[in-house]
Amino acid sequence: MFSSKQNLGERLAVARYVIDPELLEVVYLAGQMKKPLLVEGPADSGKTELAYALAKAAETHVERLQCYEGIDGAAAIGSFDQGLQRLFLETQNVNSKPDWPSVRQALHTLEFFVAGPLLRALLCEEQPCVLLIDELDKVDSAFEALLLEVLSAWQFSIPKLGTIRARTIPFVVLTSNEERRIGDPLRRRSFYVRFEYPSTEREIQILACRASDCRLEVRRHTAAFARALRSLSLSKPPSISEILEMAEVMEMLGITEVAPVLRNVLLPVLVKTESDRRLLLIDDQWESLIYDTKKYLEERLVMEREQCCVSARFHG
Repeated sequence: MFSSKQNLGERLAVARYVIDPELLEVVYLAGQMKKPLLVEGPADSGKTELAYALAKAAETHVERLQCYEGIDGAAAIGSFDQGLQRLFLETQNVNSKPDWPSVRQALHTLEFFVAGPLLRALLCEEQPCVLLIDELDKVDSAFEALLLEVLSAWQFSIPKLGTIRARTIPFVVLTSNEERRIGDPLRRRSFYVRFEYPSTEREIQILACRASDCRLEVRRHTAAFARALRSLSLSKPPSISEILEMAEVMEMLGITEVAPVLRNVLLPVLVKTESDRRLLLIDDQWESLIYDTKKYLEERLVMEREQCCVSARFHG
């Protein structure tokens, strides 16, 4: 997919995805070695976005398998279209004796099979796609075992259809919110990556990339507020996308910092459960967030000034 690590970094930058140098190297090696990436971390920490950014960087598409409790092989791989098979039988010449072995063979081909995301990923011909197997922690060990064949041999054995081998090998991203531990066989076949919520510095970089229309003061304050908000015991901490929306709201309102009067405006943007809403409606809780935001912002500004001084001494 990518000719070099530098090429991958440049394409991800065009796709407006901020990536650590260490993660960049792991992603590049995974692509070169045809190894899946197992990305674990809290919900809404940017795991799924990595798959879409890689697809955009590679100018390909994503085949997404959204996992859920009770998912089976038919949802992941596909199944025969029985209605189409019956229609085919009805079109056969009824005035002559059918060649049943030939008819049976014709019925059990890919032409009568509705492919699921796993099979569609293997059947890509022009170029590999990105196969996103999202929230794998929601499935059971039996479904994990189903995935082993495709991730080991890049093929599927489908009853009545036979073995389907990959035409191109997709770039596989497995994500987990750690509701259940992923089994060791899948872990052994993957490169493991850990995602956490971004640091203040990284969130400022993400905001600069994804919310470039927002002023620097807005981006700094929003990132510091995100750190303060995520330090609370929320049932659903704000995602990166919700912090981006917060920056856009502040820019539209023409403000550069959060004030107490903005609580009821920002709560619907940032808080998505009633328990979290009640927590932030407690007396002085919002003011405490504002205090922590200013503290984190000052720490960030001091760090930026120190970095500027070091850079000036180095170049001087």
